[in-house]
Amino acid sequence: MKIKKKAWSILLNVLYALVGAVMLLPIYYLLVTTFKTPAEAAASPLGLPVSFTLSNYQKALGAMDYMRALRNNLIITGCAVILLLIFSSMAAYAIARSKRRVFKWMYSIFMLGLIVPFQVAIIPLYKIISGLHLMNTLPGVILINVFCINLPLSVFLFRGFINTVPKELEEAAYIDGCGTFHTFWLIIFPLLKPIVSTVAILDALAVWNDFMTPLLFLQDPNKGVLLQEVYKNIGPFSTNWTSFFPMLVLATLPLVIFYLIMQRSIIEGVVAGSVKG
Repeated sequence: MKIKKKAWSILLNVLYALVGAVMLLPIYYLLVTTFKTPAEAAASPLGLPVSFTLSNYQKALGAMDYMRALRNNLIITGCAVILLLIFSSMAAYAIARSKRRVFKWMYSIFMLGLIVPFQVAIIPLYKIISGLHLMNTLPGVILINVFCINLPLSVFLFRGFINTVPKELEEAAYIDGCGTFHTFWLIIFPLLKPIVSTVAILDALAVWNDFMTPLLFLQDPNKGVLLQEVYKNIGPFSTNWTSFFPMLVLATLPLVIFYLIMQRSIIEGVVAGSVKG
């Protein structure tokens, strides 16, 4: 039995290694190609470059107007995440603590937003943004990302975590004279640190990777984000992959660094919020 278990364990490890290699192969191909010339990339797609060169990255920085696009990305993502944390945490607290039926209906509406994609409302949303004179503006994209795309998931995660917070803390605060607003921000919100980190990371990933909203609502070239700049450099008939791949790396690099730093908070927040529904 021990020999069979050991053989089975070795077989599983080999299988995991093969699956991991298959999954890492596209990433390897992407990174290696960024250091090659077009002729070398065509002659040896998976081979290592003969001589490493950073000229492809230099060209990509200029073609993308990288610093301008990065600034727009940071503004949209930072403002959207802050607004999502404020509004979703307050909405989730009201839904979790109130016994009124109207709040249960509100929660059902939020959950419906997880099922129905916002793309079905693109036309009326376009008219609303135009009516508010927010076309070609960063605030317009921020509002769409907050209230039309990412709010339902944030409310869902916050509500699950708030249900694990003892109500006795709030009762003690009420006895000391705190109102609902002060109780939430002074007592409850500091206890939500794990789920705040989780929601912030997930929302940052979603907003940063959003391509459709900037494409539809930002026609001004000076307001473009990183993914738009990458898309603009795709040829209609052919694409120079040694120039295109460095753009992909530069567009995703800030997000990868952010995720690697904060990934532990995702697991802690999700596990803590799943103890009690």
